[in-house]
Amino acid sequence: MEFSEQELVRRDKLKKIKELGIDPYPAELFPVSDYSSEIKNDFKVDRKVVIAGRLMSRRIQGNASFAELQDSKGKIQLYFNRDEICTGEDKTLYNELYKKLLDIGDIIGVEGSLFKTKVGEKTVLVKNFKLLSKSLRPLPLPKEDSDGKLYDEFNDPELRYRQRYVDLIVNSDVKETFIKRTLITNSIREFLNKREYLEVETPILQPIPGGATARPFLTHHNALNIPLYLRIANELYLKRLIVGGFDGVYEFAKDFRNEGMDRTHNPEFTILELYVSYKDYNWMMEMTEQLIEKVSIDSTGNTKVRVGNEEIDFKAPYERISIYAAIKKFTGIDISEMDESALRKTAKDLNVEIDNTMGKGKIIDSIFGDKCESNFIQPTFVTDYPKEMSPLTKVHRSDKNLTERFELIVNGKEIANAYSELNDPIDQKERFEKQLELSKKGDLEAGEFIDYDFLRALEYGMPPTSGIGIGIDRLVMLFTNNSSIQEVLFFPQMRPEKKKILMSESEKLVFENISDENQLLSEVRSKTQVSNKAWDKAIKSLRKSELIKVEKIENDIYISKIN
Repeated sequence: MEFSEQELVRRDKLKKIKELGIDPYPAELFPVSDYSSEIKNDFKVDRKVVIAGRLMSRRIQGNASFAELQDSKGKIQLYFNRDEICTGEDKTLYNELYKKLLDIGDIIGVEGSLFKTKVGEKTVLVKNFKLLSKSLRPLPLPKEDSDGKLYDEFNDPELRYRQRYVDLIVNSDVKETFIKRTLITNSIREFLNKREYLEVETPILQPIPGGATARPFLTHHNALNIPLYLRIANELYLKRLIVGGFDGVYEFAKDFRNEGMDRTHNPEFTILELYVSYKDYNWMMEMTEQLIEKVSIDSTGNTKVRVGNEEIDFKAPYERISIYAAIKKFTGIDISEMDESALRKTAKDLNVEIDNTMGKGKIIDSIFGDKCESNFIQPTFVTDYPKEMSPLTKVHRSDKNLTERFELIVNGKEIANAYSELNDPIDQKERFEKQLELSKKGDLEAGEFIDYDFLRALEYGMPPTSGIGIGIDRLVMLFTNNSSIQEVLFFPQMRPEKKKILMSESEKLVFENISDENQLLSEVRSKTQVSNKAWDKAIKSLRKSELIKVEKIENDIYISKIN
């Protein structure tokens, strides 16, 4: 492993610290009793404090020094004075350890008393300190010029997501996002627990992926010798519990879907699912309004929230519109009576991308998603979806071609999906079978399996039930004004990190002359003008590192970079 110059210097300091007989990573606890924010809020001169955190800056002036310490609550100024710390003849603790061997990023524990500087800065006068953890990598701290302008900020998204631990240290606003995330989930729990709904846990590894239309992740259980799937939804298990006699159950579930990644999708995500017996989707709409309004107030202090350039008001009630009415409103076309063939033509006329594997439901979904969804900025319930789009939903009480379903759309994105749950086992079996047919036609997201155990549960009788799924990640995005899901996940899924590959001069020369597109190998060879031996060695090394590919097409040999 190669180290930078600064990393080598820090490792040399680590060695010297050990030579002084100081353990740079002590095992015993440090008796923290105070935090930076509490000290500032309840400041009393001469009050003794014990605090710990990370050194973020130092200004050494001979026998005295000002420093900044960052803990979990914020930052506070420290004042180090050699004679306050080293009261005897031995000044090693200050002269050697503090001045020469500590670095920005080191974690220390401090005992001291409070005072104010001449300019009124609340400060800890250090009486004693202890090294708790030596930092071997320098922090990517921004630099500030004389005009207060910042340079070299740690703001590259890829680096921030890969090294979230660094992001949290140097970008204080990031921590606030995740604190607010906890406020949101706590607010939801409080709302549901008050109504005596039971928080439960259901299997993440499932023998059959069900409850949604999505591609699952597949694994294998060796002991049972069976395939298992990471769940795409927890719906069918929660409804089994309703059959079992619970009035209301909910779960903050980790779901997994083996599909594309973008600014609003991560293969692993968090969803709240709630099921309440003897209710319908109209009741659920009213409850959802109340819940979201409460979450807004608890997490932001207001029902009006700034999201990008929009101000969104989460105060209930919310607008309601049927999906057919929405499509007619934004396209001018009434599709309510169209068969699959007419829908395909309409989608084509509207330049909506569809394929031959899609059934009637997916075509309607594509038209709505492409032409309507983005127009709903204020919270809106889109209701009464066609039967083909909702295999787990009750048929509408006034139109057998529709279902009692709604989606909550906010700022052009689906936040929640809810049903009057289908509890007719015969109808449910037929719906599953139709999904199976779509799967055989090539729809990769349609259900490949029928959950016969769930059907058996329904046959014992499930009371009328309403259920809802709320995307927690997207909800947090709204209330923290973030447009990317990666900003509200501590550790979003990333592509594997590319390893730095050291090249010889001849390898660099050869690599620089190869493009992303296929080139004749002979032409590249003549451009490089290296010896035959150097060429052969370079090509062999670059292929081994999977940086280039060489292939024969018809009678010619081509070479290109691998992206």
